[in-house]
Amino acid sequence: NVSQDMKIKLLIVTLFVFAGLLLSSCLTCEKKEYIFELSGPESGKLTIRFINIFSNSLDSAGEVQSDYDELMNMWFAGEKIERDYPMARKFRKRLYEANGQLCGEISMEFSTLKSVRLYRYDLGSPYMINTTTMPDDGEVFQSSNGEFGGDFMPVVFWRPENKTLRLVTTIAKPDTSCVSLLDTWRANTKKR
Repeated sequence: NVSQDMKIKLLIVTLFVFAGLLLSSCLTCEKKEYIFELSGPESGKLTIRFINIFSNSLDSAGEVQSDYDELMNMWFAGEKIERDYPMARKFRKRLYEANGQLCGEISMEFSTLKSVRLYRYDLGSPYMINTTTMPDDGEVFQSSNGEFGGDFMPVVFWRPENKTLRLVTTIAKPDTSCVSLLDTWRANTKKR
């Protein structure tokens, strides 16, 4: 029976998706700050700050350690950021403590605006970024030194004369089920 086979296949696919969600990482951060420092009409430096890096894994120390390992292996020792920005170059990465939270900072240089997801129609036009195309799912506009077009036009516009463009997005709000990765980072840093 074809419909019975389809139901079984749909059930199997649903189970795999559900299992993937259960096994997926709980690594996240509270917010991200993007700072574009323009050195020319198309070039400059982008610094991304990850503020308050934490795990949603209150269940076990093993899950928290797994999220920390993902942070180190995929983001800082790995090439996740390089894949998100394949046309940028000279990446620099660091983790640090600020205000009792674990934070991360990644900087890169770019020679075209599209390398860092910026857009500008011509030299007299504003710089623009579409906030719905940010690298991490769930990023929501929080603030900027430009003008935000709102929900119907989720684009930040900066005047052409601006040389420093700032954007802050929120990702996840920590609650009692969250564990800061600061202590894990401190413990692993002492081992080195």
